[in-house]
Amino acid sequence: MIIPWQQLEPSTLNNVLDSFILREGTDYGAQELSLAEKRARLFAQLEAEKVVIVWSELHQSLDIKDKKSFLG
Repeated sequence: MIIPWQQLEPSTLNNVLDSFILREGTDYGAQELSLAEKRARLFAQLEAEKVVIVWSELHQSLDIKDKKSFLG
């Protein structure tokens, strides 16, 4: 199920973004960015509707997925 990011409290949205960013294996390229920079880039992708926040009933977890691959 897609969770509309606009309906989340700002602090909750930041926590979701930070949780995704801090997962091991998330790649942001050769240049190291601060957490704030990574959060801003990810938020921009949400605003541009390139990615979506997804709730998995099966795994009882939130994730952020590429919109095209998720909606297929």
